[in-house]
Order: sequence, then structure tokens, then C-alpha cells
Amino acid sequence: MCAALRVLRLCSVFEPPASALAGRGARFDPIGGMQEHTGSLTRALARRGVAQVVITARPPTAPWLERPDARTTVIRVALPVRRPRQLYAIPAAAVAPIAGAAADLVHVHLGEDLAILPLAALAARPRRLPVVITVHCSLSHTLSAVDPRTWLLRSLGGWLERRAEAGAAATIVYTRRLAQLLAAGPGPPRVHVIRRGVDRTRFAEPGDRFLPELDGRRRVVFLGRLVRAKGVRLLVQAAGRLRTPHVDVVLVGDGPERPALERLARRLGVGDRVHVTGFVPHRRVPAVLASADLLVLPSLYEELGTVLIEALQAGLPVVATRVGGIPEAVEHGVTGLLVEPGDARRLAAAIDEVLSNPDLAHRLRAGARRRAPQHDVEAVADAVHELYRSLVPHPAPAPRRPLPAL
Repeated sequence: MCAALRVLRLCSVFEPPASALAGRGARFDPIGGMQEHTGSLTRALARRGVAQVVITARPPTAPWLERPDARTTVIRVALPVRRPRQLYAIPAAAVAPIAGAAADLVHVHLGEDLAILPLAALAARPRRLPVVITVHCSLSHTLSAVDPRTWLLRSLGGWLERRAEAGAAATIVYTRRLAQLLAAGPGPPRVHVIRRGVDRTRFAEPGDRFLPELDGRRRVVFLGRLVRAKGVRLLVQAAGRLRTPHVDVVLVGDGPERPALERLARRLGVGDRVHVTGFVPHRRVPAVLASADLLVLPSLYEELGTVLIEALQAGLPVVATRVGGIPEAVEHGVTGLLVEPGDARRLAAAIDEVLSNPDLAHRLRAGARRRAPQHDVEAVADAVHELYRSLVPHPAPAPRRPLPAL
């Protein structure tokens, strides 16, 4: 009988428990594309018999240890300090090598984080385990330096990323654009394009109407973290330029930009038309999108936001910025409209164009529905599982005295 493949998954964020959606936990960006991807991929691989340990940061309201299913253990770590992610990398550096000692492979998820790639090296080096990197945001090729934090991430993090990718057994990217950029770099091009996928069954029955008190008006939705990189200020500015009557702009999410966005909306005289809901559970995303006439993602930089893939599943037109890998999900004139980043006037014009042209909106909805089947998490899990098996064709038997986590 073939031994079960054992994977150590490292990610700075992971699908949160319900307790992390409010109070102190909400300060830790509990909802986002990486959280959704790592959670849904872990569940799908568990159904394929893969044993997994996930090491991630701990929001202060989340459990330290969780067993969501018989094959998966989630270990959340943190220090008792009020810092971003509670300096999770320090305790993770102690835990990761222990978990790596009972693993066959390390799969690391790279976002806007300097620590995650050194943690993967620390876990993999003692037994020379193969390392797989999924690039959610390339610090070298996607991230833009818009403030001191992102400047540091791009300079130091870009160097760490290039070193890690050169030595990785495989690197997974979501877009052909990024695959071409990485293949042109140093080292062998072990790059695999595996499209981002979501659980399509959740969109078959979206559930109760979201914000029914806004029914009867056109609804433009932003769904994501309220941070500078998402360009949400531009959407609030565009709200004051819209010519289409009876339009509400609904910002579904939370984050450090929320107070400034609410002040900006009041200053521009659109406070009655711009609504900030705060975080909502991810299970409510289908209802949010089903209630919308249009999704807007005005990011300053982005490789490929999960919300764009979810909009395809909902058959929802999109207006987004022409940055990173977005044009591979939002095809201009087919599934949505693309504008250049930083231009509120053109963003407002594109929103008006979709809202005022029923034929265009119908074509974009039909295009989204045609594209949606290409982004199924089950197909993603099959491809990732096949990649694992190519790197570890014969998993070693579990240790006689396995670690409790594995």
C-alpha cells in the first residue's frame, strides 16, 4: 500500500475561523485571496488523501491548534505583541523544522512577506526536502513601491524571491505573464502555470440577499481589504463623478484605509452613496456578488485577485485596472473593462459605460459565465497533486513515532 504524501504548508495567512472576523481579529486582514486559496486547496488535497500541516500566523481570536479534518492540522503561531502578524515568524522558525522532519515536501505561499521563504528553507534544509513555491504576489515583478514598506519588500523581498525560486523544485504561478518573467531569470525554469480556482459549487445557490435595504438602486461593489494597494480611494473619487443615477458604491471589507475612505466620501459629498460594510464571512461572497450590478477592482498592483475569479463564477461584469496579471482574467470587452491605474475620471467613465449599456452588460455577463469553468479548485487540486507526485513519487512510510501534528 502506498504511503500517504505528507506536506508542510507555510503561509503567512490562512482561512480564518469565525472568531477572527470581528473585534481584535479583524485587524489582521482575516479575509483575502491567499486565505481563500490556501484554505480551499488544503481541503481539496485532503480529499485526495494528502496529509497536511499548515503553519501560519495567529489572529488573537483564533485557536492555536485546529484539526479541520482527519488529514489536516493547522498550527497558528504568534508572539504577545501588537505588531503586524504578531511577529509570527519567530515562533514559526522553531516549529517549522520540527514539522519538516515528518514531511515529504514543503509548499510555501509567497505574498507580501519577507519571512516566509527563509522559513521554508529552514524547514526543508535538514532533510533536503523539495520546495514548491506558489507566487500569490511576486515581490520582484508584481509589487510596486508605493510607500516605504513596499519599497523594502520589493528590494529585499525581491532578492529573497529570486534566490528561492532558483533553488525551488517547482514554482507555481497563476498567469502566463509571470511565468515568462520568471523563466527569463537565473536558474532552470521550473515554472508551472496553474490557474487560480475557487469552489464553483458555492455559486450555484448564493443564499440570502446581501444588504436588501439597498434594493431598487444600481450597486457597484468592491470586495477586499481596504489598503492603499487596492486603490479604493480612486473608487470613492470615481463615485463623485458617476453620471448614472441611483448608484450605490458598496465597499465590502475592512482595513487601515477605512477611516480615511469614510472621511473622503463625506468630503466629496457622496457619504450617502458610499457604504462600508466591514468584513463579511467568505461564505457570504456569492450573495455579495449576486446582489451587484458590477464589481470594481482598482488595484495599483495585483497579480490576480481571487475576487476576479469569483466574479466569473457569479457571471458578474468587472471594471479593473490594467496591472499585473489582471488582463488574463478580465479580458477587455469580453468579461469586463480595463482602465489604467490612478485615473478616477476614466474609472468613472468605465463604470458608467457598463451601467448605462444593457447590451454591453449582457455580453460581459455571458463572457464571464463561459470563462468560469476554467477556474475550478478541483482542477487546481488535481494539477497540484500531480506536481507533488512528480516530485515525491514514493513517499516514505510515516515515522514510527510520528509527531502529533502529522
